[in-house]
Amino acid sequence: MAKQTKYTGMIGDWQTLLQKLEANSAEIPQLEPFRAKLTEMLGRALDVTKRQAGFKAEKQEASKQIRQLASEANRLANAVRVLLKEHYGIRDEKLAAFGLQPFRGRPRKAAPAPQEPETPPPAPASVCGFPSGTSTIPPRTPSRRSPARSARSTSA
Repeated sequence: MAKQTKYTGMIGDWQTLLQKLEANSAEIPQLEPFRAKLTEMLGRALDVTKRQAGFKAEKQEASKQIRQLASEANRLANAVRVLLKEHYGIRDEKLAAFGLQPFRGRPRKAAPAPQEPETPPPAPASVCGFPSGTSTIPPRTPSRRSPARSARSTSA
């Protein structure tokens, strides 16, 4: 038989073994003390698993209660913070004593200093093989339309 790794599987394995030992107790009377001890251990294991199941239920109930308390306490704490701001005002530095950030206003942007007109930097002697002062993209060549098309486009 494969070795059981979960407690419920182990308990089931012990119960099966005990049933087989009891069925064959006449053939193997020398194992009677071991069977009695295994029966006693099985009983204790069943009691402990029942207690463990009870603890799981208690843990779930405690977790439910703590979630409810946390929700209610957060709502109350937020209300107290709002009341503190209402009592002291949103700008009072006393709010910092309660862990709240007093409103200190937005920092104003500095007035722009008068700037001198910038002179453009001198253009390099040549850019991509074109003489300075010309664009780097060559001018577009006129399209080669048929005379009939150009006549239609001008008349429209």
